[in-house]
Amino acid sequence: MSLALKARRARPHGLPPPLDDKPKDHVCRLRPTAYFRWKVVLGPVVGTVLLVLSLPIMALLIVLVRLTSEGPGVYRQARLGKDRRTFTMYKIRTMTEDAESECGAVWAKPNDPRVTRIGKILRRLHLDELPQLINVVRGDMSLIGPRPERPEIACVLAEKIPAYFDRCAVRPGITGAAQVILGADEDLDDVRRKVRLDTAYIERASLWLDIRILWATWQRVCGLRSKHSIRISGLPQP
Repeated sequence: MSLALKARRARPHGLPPPLDDKPKDHVCRLRPTAYFRWKVVLGPVVGTVLLVLSLPIMALLIVLVRLTSEGPGVYRQARLGKDRRTFTMYKIRTMTEDAESECGAVWAKPNDPRVTRIGKILRRLHLDELPQLINVVRGDMSLIGPRPERPEIACVLAEKIPAYFDRCAVRPGITGAAQVILGADEDLDDVRRKVRLDTAYIERASLWLDIRILWATWQRVCGLRSKHSIRISGLPQP
């Protein structure tokens, strides 16, 4: 059974505070590896190259989305970044326009009726995430890192998982170890497993690990089953 985790309605005290103003009862003990210093410099450079190469594909997909459903081709959404600061993330729209106008911020679930026909294909191939390269170029995100969550939902998860905000010690990523090793979140145990993988990545990140994660991501985009792509990439089994 999938978990429809509904967040609180947005209100001033409902958003997570910046790192400088975080509650005293939460102390992040993670020590990101020195590799992250290089990622801050290399990330935007690699992201710019990939963005230029993918522009024709994104333009074609945006036109396809506009022709098959009402609404904009690119979807903007607030996400939680490094040091708990929010930023605007870009994705190709895969849901109907104003999909959350009545239900508010909720997790997507299997066979979600809000997802369009084209959106199902884009999600399966992860092509809807291509515009996030803009966020990489801007420095909001990295190619690899913890998945950026909605601020409203992150507040709810942090109440259940005390170490949840430790994931915000580094920039979030388009892909990551937790995303390729585990499936979509359906309950709090799934989130806890991903938090453990995210924190392990932050403490052990390296160029070789990033290469293996990118290779596993590419295999999943090409349709290779998750457990096989993980095994071939040398990543830990779920």
